[in-house]
Amino acid sequence: MPSSVIRRFDYDERDQRLDIEFVSGNRYSYHQVPARIATALRAATSKGSFFNRRIRDHFAFTRREAD
Repeated sequence: MPSSVIRRFDYDERDQRLDIEFVSGNRYSYHQVPARIATALRAATSKGSFFNRRIRDHFAFTRREAD
């Protein structure tokens, strides 16, 4: 389901890294994210709400520069 907050995301299971691009254009990598969290984000009806409840403020992150 499309999100009004998250444009796209990708999960690297080997590195346990969740890369998220927001509709604002800001991009972040969240580190040491378990696969179950990425799977739950993918299945969430409201990705923005899930992000706020289960990812933001729970995992270390780095801001990514534009490609």
